[in-house]
Amino acid sequence: MKDATVTTEVGIGPNDKGGFGLDVDIIVSLPNATEEEAEKVTKAAHQICPYSNATRGNIDVRLAVSAGNKKAPVPVG
Repeated sequence: MKDATVTTEVGIGPNDKGGFGLDVDIIVSLPNATEEEAEKVTKAAHQICPYSNATRGNIDVRLAVSAGNKKAPVPVG
């Protein structure tokens, strides 16, 4: 999709096992898409993305999209 960008924010914090773990926010901006289209594309990409496949089940990942002319990302459900 034209003008698409992906931003990630990686954090570290305590996990439920008494140690520490990573968590990641992935924010996808699709200015030429509707929110519904952006969510659909983001969910599909998350299933085939090499990074997502490598980390799935190992770290907390939160997806969010910013579509159209909206500035604030919306969590993908």
